[in-house]
Amino acid sequence: MPCPVCGMQNSLSHPELSALSIAHVDCDAFYASIEKRDNPDIAHRPVIVGGGTRGVVSAACYMARMYGVHSAMPMFKALKACPDAVVVRPTMGKYSTEGRRIRDMMLRLTPLVEPLSIDEAFLDLTGTEKLHGRTPAQSLIKLQKDILSEVGVTVSVGLSYNKFLAKTASDLDKPHGFAVLGKADALDFLKDKPVSFIFGVGPAFARSLSKVGIHSIADVRKRDDTDMMKRFGESGLRLARLARAEDFRRVDPTSERKSVSAETTFNEDIADPDLLKDQLWLLCVKTADRSKAINTAGRVVTLKLKTRQFDTVTRRRTLPQPVQLADTIFSALEPLLEKEANGRKFRLLGAGISGLSDPVGDAGDLLDPTAFRRGIAERASDQARARFGKDAVIKGRELRSKSKKPTPNSQNN
Repeated sequence: MPCPVCGMQNSLSHPELSALSIAHVDCDAFYASIEKRDNPDIAHRPVIVGGGTRGVVSAACYMARMYGVHSAMPMFKALKACPDAVVVRPTMGKYSTEGRRIRDMMLRLTPLVEPLSIDEAFLDLTGTEKLHGRTPAQSLIKLQKDILSEVGVTVSVGLSYNKFLAKTASDLDKPHGFAVLGKADALDFLKDKPVSFIFGVGPAFARSLSKVGIHSIADVRKRDDTDMMKRFGESGLRLARLARAEDFRRVDPTSERKSVSAETTFNEDIADPDLLKDQLWLLCVKTADRSKAINTAGRVVTLKLKTRQFDTVTRRRTLPQPVQLADTIFSALEPLLEKEANGRKFRLLGAGISGLSDPVGDAGDLLDPTAFRRGIAERASDQARARFGKDAVIKGRELRSKSKKPTPNSQNN
């Protein structure tokens, strides 16, 4: 018999089901799922979202994951592992639009929604029973069904009594799963897991723990907080608490985005400073467009480079006021790039802003008397592009960089 609330046939049972209200909702292979939804011809094929033989995988559907393909894998390795995969260039605007639709559906259930990324969020449904006439678990199952019918993608849900366990649960039954971890079963569930099971324990930290005989979560519990703190600092104290399933963080709907950026991996390594500057300009335009779209600005500008040996170079500059315009971001990053473009070849370039706040207008730089006029010109160009298309106004540098076409796997944060 179908559930009278959500209409679904599958049943879900847990002794604490009606008492749990902290959830983590995660879209399943979101970018790839959107592409499959929009192109039925690839619905039953392995799909990789990414671009360029020198690029990296942005997302992979579950069929492609069966071949070992995963996010951030170099494209050449992904295609070697899964040569029959369909490769689709990422369309961030489309993913953002669909992500906002899903976010709005979450907000219908509770105002306590804390986004973690474009396709996942924590929800606190405490006290929503009277409002919706159903338990949090029933509301979440209905949300799953509504997202599938209205957006056309599946989501997995983890339900528990804190954020750590909710996120842990959401990974247990993918895709389109619903898993529950309660107070009575959380400790037993965790005890035999390796320390790397806890998010934030990477290979280096795991090796440090192993040197003192800590291999499993049960091993962590044998140490007191003072010992873990003394040996491993704040990371050790965090690990000790999570090992006991303790997480006192609240679901915070005011949690803000920390940065806006864009990056690209070149099909061929680039050493030419002028060509790097041309590509930097395009990335500054993308970063500025994304900043304007969410009405934010940043006081810190960041340049990111990756050498042909995969060494990452990051350079930052703090500005007197928050910036949003491509021209201003580029002007701040250009000198940083000039110092690094000393003959070395680079495979990746990125630009971004952080230290985000509301925009403060186009006052310009007091040391650059033409900045104000350039800001006005850029705003006028934005209006023209919004009305007539993104290619309605193109700067000379942008035209040159597009004509040289050395690039092509773009990503954003």
